[in-house]
Amino acid sequence: MMDKISTFLWFDGNAEEAAEFYTGLFPDSSIEEATRTTMDYPGGKVGDVITVSFTLSGRSFVAMNGGPDHPFTDAISLSIDCADQAEVDRYWDALSDGGEPIICGWIKDRFGLHWQVTPRILPQLLADPDRAKAKRVMNAMTQMVKIDVAEIKAAADGKA
Repeated sequence: MMDKISTFLWFDGNAEEAAEFYTGLFPDSSIEEATRTTMDYPGGKVGDVITVSFTLSGRSFVAMNGGPDHPFTDAISLSIDCADQAEVDRYWDALSDGGEPIICGWIKDRFGLHWQVTPRILPQLLADPDRAKAKRVMNAMTQMVKIDVAEIKAAADGKA
């Protein structure tokens, strides 16, 4: 069943490949339907996949092959809540394959979509009532590309 509100993603001819990659990466994910176009359009021709409906971890998405006119920017990203460093590493490694690591846990995948690979402890420490601790964590995070949980904890404890 589709959510009341779904995220709609514009791809340049590789929507189906992206949906297959994402659904293979996240648990509780599947492709529901691929719809083929009945006419030629700027991003494709009759018979090409135009949209792919899929879920990622239980949330609805639609990927569309809309052509090259609207590439992704970092103005929107998908954030992954990671339980621990092993989960951070797993998602980071998969998304960085053909992608581009950025900074502070952000990565642009090979399809151009931006992700935040975030260990659960990071936002907790950034919201800590001890603002000096939170500042140490923020300073440590801004020096990282992929977030390192041990380093974040060391910064929180004043040991970094």
